[in-house]
Amino acid sequence: MPKIKVENLTKVFGPNPKRAFPLLEKGLSKDEILEKTKLAVGVGGVSFEVNQGEILVVMGLSGSGKSTLIRCLNRLIEPTSGKILIDGEDITNISLDQLLELRRKKFGMVFQRFALFPHKTVQQNAEYGLEIQGVERNIRAKKAREALELVGLKGWESNYPDQLSGGMQQRVGLARALAIDPDILLMDEAFSALDPLIKREMQDELLALQSRVQKTIVFITHDLDEAIKLGDRIVLMKDGKVVQEGTPEEILTNPATKYVEKFVENVDMSKVLTARTVMKKSGNVAYPKDGPRTVLHKMQEAGISSIFVVNKENRVQGVVLAENAAEAIKRGEKDLTNIIETDIKIVEPETPVHDLFPLMTDIRYPLAVVDDDRKLLGVIVRGSILAGLAGGGN
Repeated sequence: MPKIKVENLTKVFGPNPKRAFPLLEKGLSKDEILEKTKLAVGVGGVSFEVNQGEILVVMGLSGSGKSTLIRCLNRLIEPTSGKILIDGEDITNISLDQLLELRRKKFGMVFQRFALFPHKTVQQNAEYGLEIQGVERNIRAKKAREALELVGLKGWESNYPDQLSGGMQQRVGLARALAIDPDILLMDEAFSALDPLIKREMQDELLALQSRVQKTIVFITHDLDEAIKLGDRIVLMKDGKVVQEGTPEEILTNPATKYVEKFVENVDMSKVLTARTVMKKSGNVAYPKDGPRTVLHKMQEAGISSIFVVNKENRVQGVVLAENAAEAIKRGEKDLTNIIETDIKIVEPETPVHDLFPLMTDIRYPLAVVDDDRKLLGVIVRGSILAGLAGGGN
């Protein structure tokens, strides 16, 4: 069961908003509906799911409906129609008291403009969500300190917001959201107000933090590079509707519409494509039991100049070069002991292509792509990288 499931969510601003429904069903744009009815479509029939521990990035240009959408998720904006299921429960039907309890305990929200209290210390700001829950002072102080340490602000508890940089202030906002230990973090343009360097640092911090706390995060942005960096999946919106949903790689390599194609055309694909995308299956491997003649024969048959040695579980043990196998035959050697190179470069399947180039500058064999158990998944040669970039990964 997904953590969040949104079904045909619609928000229309204006009197008698359901007047817009027949026009939405006919496929009219939000501008056409505004002209005909004076109603503003914020979100027009959006559906998606977010899995536990996933970062879903909702992105689009100004007016696409992304900020309206995230505020509908915890009903800061009341949807006109549709369902929002949190752990299987439709929260569009719950009472106000139930909603307040849900917001206090299940949702944490981080805003673009920090929203800190200038007269409160960092510690007091971090405690605020717990304070309005009525949590006892000592407990909330402890939880706030833990959250501040988690975001790298240990030692700053007694300072005030105006004594902090923009990035540090945003960390306080993040700590405030984390202190209540929510299941779900809603982050609305959380890093947009920061300068580029601090913005990148905060993105790195968020990814590092997520690896430890594994929250379910819905992150709103208009920045494609940010979406690619942070998102496990991306929902791309235009005029209140979803125009494409998928992994960053799926959206960049297979844009669904001309709009998406235009949106992503200037992306550096080397930062998006991964080792998995450009690797080739390695059908030719050697085994520790093989001798130099056997491995050289395998290489000659396949037309390659090196071969990876794997054990029975397909775990990479090293690589043998053709010239070294030939020299071993001349020396009368019967095994691979003296010619197997074990100190080799390997990469994980999700390594960006951009990071592969420097690894390949001084090696005479392909890069081995391995899983967490060091099992061989495929190999990468320079030509496959160039082909992948030229073809967009297809």
